[in-house]
Amino acid sequence: MLFLISGATFFACILIFAALYYAFSPAEMVVAERVARVLDSSVRESEREEPSEKKPGLLREAIASMGKMLPAAKAQAITRWQLMAMRAGYRTPDAVLAIRGMKVLTPVLLVLFVLLTGIYRSSPFFILLVAAFLGYLLPETWLSWRIKARQNRLRLALPDGLDLLVICVEVGLGLDQALMRVASELLIVHPELSEELQLVTAEMRVGKTRIEALRELGRRTGLDDIKSLVGMLIQTERFGTSIAQSLRIYSEDLRTKRRQRAEQLSAKTSVKMVPALVFFIFPALMAVILGPAVILLMHTMQK
Repeated sequence: MLFLISGATFFACILIFAALYYAFSPAEMVVAERVARVLDSSVRESEREEPSEKKPGLLREAIASMGKMLPAAKAQAITRWQLMAMRAGYRTPDAVLAIRGMKVLTPVLLVLFVLLTGIYRSSPFFILLVAAFLGYLLPETWLSWRIKARQNRLRLALPDGLDLLVICVEVGLGLDQALMRVASELLIVHPELSEELQLVTAEMRVGKTRIEALRELGRRTGLDDIKSLVGMLIQTERFGTSIAQSLRIYSEDLRTKRRQRAEQLSAKTSVKMVPALVFFIFPALMAVILGPAVILLMHTMQK
């Protein structure tokens, strides 16, 4: 009887751990996220249709109001910050003001943190200066990290979008209709690329030419793969060559680049493993192998 109870408890624990692992595994989290996006698609569509009703948070309003109190920046700096904010996915009018406000608020917070914790006592001037400098650089560093993360998502989404674009063009759709169709199909799986393609189609609807809209796409994303795709589409339109054939050739070239990029990352693996081997694995091995011999030698010398 005790054996049966122990066995049942053991199998119940295994089933519980397996269910938890299955529920929180990365694949299931991705599926759950996609299902949530599908269920929430109607809400997101209504938000896109009525952008004027979307209000920024109180924190962002406060930071933007702090940026308004600062003296006016140069036009070149504002243009650079606007471009960085667009590449990071922030297109609200107060994005630049929020960035300027954070470049003032973060140094003040870091200096207050240093003063309250007493870290400055060893070297007051140097530590306060370093805290203010790091606080000034931190917002721009965080924004650069956001840009790289969004560009990485766009890079991963581009092959799927390009394959869909090739299919749409080969079945007879024009490039404008194909871009609209791809944008609608990628809304759930790759929302960043879908948003960029929707902006391209919206710009063409309001009067921009296709070449201008595509160039703005390359400038807005800052991704080399998208810039080369835009250049190829512009050349195709100028010279009158087949768009479907050009897209298929570019798709094959993009797959080659992805394979080369994967091979490059795999080649770096052995080099990246060296610090872990030297600082963590080798000392543990040396302690396990030489530890008993050292202990025996110490006991022998004490006798």
